[in-house]
Amino acid sequence: MTPARTSDAVADRLRAVQELYDRGEPIEALVALVREGGLTGAERREVDREALAGSLGLRLDAAAKRGPGRRRQAIDSLRPYLAEVDPKVKRDLPVGRRVAFHLIETRDPEELAESDVLAKLAAAAAEPSRRVRKGLRWYADLPVEVEPELLRLRAADLVPVTQIDDITWADGRLRITGHAYLAGLSVRSGRFNRATVVLRGPRWLPPVTLKTKRIYRPEATHDAKEPGCNYDWAGFTAELNPLSLRWRAGLRAVVRGGKRLLRRRHTVQDTTTWRAEIVIWSRAARARGPLRGPAIGRTERPAGLRVRSRWWVRPVWTSDKALQVVLQPTRAELTGVRLDGPMVELTGFLPGRPVTKGKARVGGHRMSADFTPADGGTRFSLAVAVQTMLTWDARRLWVEPKGDPAAAVMLEGADETRLIVGDREITVQGDRRDRVVISGHKILPVITSAEWRDDSLTLTGRYPDADPGPRDLVLRHRGGLTIRVPAERDGDRFSVRLSPGAMPRFGSSVPLSEGTWNLSVAPPDRYGPAMVPVRFDHAALDGLDESPRTISGRVYRFVATRFDVPVLVAAEDRPGDERSAAGVWALSRTFYPAERARPLREATVYASFDGRSYSDNPRAIYEERLRRGDEGEHIWVVRDGAFVPPGSRELGLGDGIVPTVVRDGSREHYEALARSRYVVTNGFLPAWFRTRDDQVCVQTWHGTPVKHIGRDQAHMKREPRPPVWHRQAAEVRGWDVLLSQSGWASDVLRKAFGYEGQILEFGYPRNDVLAAAERGPAAAEIRRRVGVPEGKRVVLYAPTFRDYDRRNASVRLDLVDAKRVLGEDHVVLVRGHAMQAFPHVLPHEGFAIDVTTYPDMADLLLIADVLVTDYSSSLFDFVATGRPVVLFTPDLAKYRSTRGLYLDLESQRPGPRLETSAEVVEVLRTIDTVAAKLADRYAAFARTYAPHDNGKAAARLVDHVFSS
Repeated sequence: MTPARTSDAVADRLRAVQELYDRGEPIEALVALVREGGLTGAERREVDREALAGSLGLRLDAAAKRGPGRRRQAIDSLRPYLAEVDPKVKRDLPVGRRVAFHLIETRDPEELAESDVLAKLAAAAAEPSRRVRKGLRWYADLPVEVEPELLRLRAADLVPVTQIDDITWADGRLRITGHAYLAGLSVRSGRFNRATVVLRGPRWLPPVTLKTKRIYRPEATHDAKEPGCNYDWAGFTAELNPLSLRWRAGLRAVVRGGKRLLRRRHTVQDTTTWRAEIVIWSRAARARGPLRGPAIGRTERPAGLRVRSRWWVRPVWTSDKALQVVLQPTRAELTGVRLDGPMVELTGFLPGRPVTKGKARVGGHRMSADFTPADGGTRFSLAVAVQTMLTWDARRLWVEPKGDPAAAVMLEGADETRLIVGDREITVQGDRRDRVVISGHKILPVITSAEWRDDSLTLTGRYPDADPGPRDLVLRHRGGLTIRVPAERDGDRFSVRLSPGAMPRFGSSVPLSEGTWNLSVAPPDRYGPAMVPVRFDHAALDGLDESPRTISGRVYRFVATRFDVPVLVAAEDRPGDERSAAGVWALSRTFYPAERARPLREATVYASFDGRSYSDNPRAIYEERLRRGDEGEHIWVVRDGAFVPPGSRELGLGDGIVPTVVRDGSREHYEALARSRYVVTNGFLPAWFRTRDDQVCVQTWHGTPVKHIGRDQAHMKREPRPPVWHRQAAEVRGWDVLLSQSGWASDVLRKAFGYEGQILEFGYPRNDVLAAAERGPAAAEIRRRVGVPEGKRVVLYAPTFRDYDRRNASVRLDLVDAKRVLGEDHVVLVRGHAMQAFPHVLPHEGFAIDVTTYPDMADLLLIADVLVTDYSSSLFDFVATGRPVVLFTPDLAKYRSTRGLYLDLESQRPGPRLETSAEVVEVLRTIDTVAAKLADRYAAFARTYAPHDNGKAAARLVDHVFSS
């Protein structure tokens, strides 16, 4: 289906509606804006169609889940508007929207608002697998009684899901490989399952039908989002013979050339563009849609084919990732770039008729150019001031011969140019379509070679920065985590060797976590503007090895995305049935119940923070059992290769006990939770887990809460209850014991979780190390791993996360001021929260150390002389040490009103509460005096909130739960 052209009036109106939606304006404001006049009939229908399918539909879905009041408000706003909408617009909406708006128009408003029909409809419509066939037609299976015709799937519901995995030239033909299917319609074989790739050109040109065949591609099922669907035969391969484009383009050129001659203008070679669509016939359903979605890497930058001199066939991607194929002439080509004093001269050639006049254009900036007739065409040149070019940001170069359309200047085999001007550079390069692009920016490091050797990756390149100082390669995860690897420099060359499977972290090594890692270069310990993005050399792109490397059960790929942006992609090497929605569905609905019916074995599963770390109460309980020589099976859940749990030998407890590791989400994970006698966790377990009657689930939780948790949070009190409320209630019913730090904490936890079972007020095992008599050697080893010099006083700054501002680091302490006041005998450890943006702490010559990624908070509390925190549970833990606590709460009023607090931080606090960084620094300077004045308050706080943290909590719990 060819998308309708959107006028400026329609685009402006829809943009304004979207802005209101993004600002959270009420639905009546959106409806009023949509209904405003000033549109033609066609424009009105387009605005109605887009608004009903988009912003208004989404706002209705949200209101449907928020209770009768919100539903009534939405119904009252939408009903008069829907009466004005063209029936054909409503009929062609996606089925979920179509039915919902029909109900609003036809049902009693009060009855509809009081029922949950709209909420159920919104939830069901979001599942494309809810589709049934009746005869030769497909219908949505929705929980509502309406006329069958309303449930019939139309074009808006049958949009192909596509991905292109490879685009290559073979024997002069373009070969496209990928997968395409209709969501919810399984394709388990090649029978009754056809797909055809079609190229549609401008206006009257006949379409090009590619030779297409279905192929077996189980990756389509693995990558799909719908459980219960099989798309193994959704793969396809299509071939294009460029001749079919050339004769069509030639026919178009004759027609267009004739029109220009009639207007007494010269004929001009121009580009012909074809949109790629795929037409699917599958199980009596037919649909078509754009072919979009390139796989990361080489597929994003497909090569072109020269079909004759200065003529190219190029597959290209639009801004919305849709595939096009262009037959493109080179009407202007670059021949040279030269720095001439304060000017840069660019020269080129226009093949064809001689031209004597014209202009040049860079981006939207038009400038004069010289045109000189030459053999076979025209030479052109233009001079641009260096200072002007240094301010340009990726602007394309055009020439505008007088009387002819503008022509994009192509690189056409010319060398790319980098001109160094001080600490900046001017680049004249080709883009993915070979068009010349001029940019002025900081000098960028450019990788020229990427080579895998065994388990390491070596990157080499050029970086002609004037500053010869040391540099780090900075790998930044989209979650904010950064890892630095020192680079070796030799003049303007650099090289870096890294081992993705063993990156250093506080004296140990861990693999790169799953996801995409962007690359930049920066001086050691510098962030922000000092970080310069890395690019990949265009000339070396064809030779870049982007194949995956499997290292210790993990898969790594070094690829260039967005044409020349290098990234390192890491992932666990998981079978398809463990990572696909269909596979997870089968594991949780079939495999897990079957395993759950088998006899239990004497094993214990430990899960700390969903398998992200070897830490907290589960660690302390595990180590206590190993100290006692418990030879039962010990199983640790590990997510994303985050850690390797130590056995008895590594803990210095002798040989004999080696823990089992199961990967989070793996088949072994399901089996372990189904059949292990004991489960020890400090957080919620997977949604599919249900405790057996003969299992023992020990919920230790991960701290006495200062801030509201569970049912006490505002969003958990809404009517109707959100899904997370019901999930929490279901899991809490399976807890056999809940560990608590104090009687006060027991009351809070029981209410927050709605827990009615046994609570063990034993204290927290994780704090045993803080009260241990022989803690000196352990503290010395931790100081060594963290990098704290001997004799330094340690201040641990550990703020919690902010729900209202998670994208920014919550570090408010002025480290520059702290260093000036506290002096060289102090070191500040900064511990950002895992649910907050990473702080990227500058070291300030060794004064500050970022310990955000250190695996266990208890170790940091052990070596801290002072704790600075806010609304974190660590303030309850730290009093076990007897050392001072400082509360730094610059946003107390806002935090109390948005999240809510259990503790009155004025009357119930162990130390001073301060609101500015300067006050905190001053108190730290005189902390011994301040602590002495508040000693009685501190002791009372410890007696109330941590009465059992005396070093024996783990022993008490093991005696109670695990002793036979």
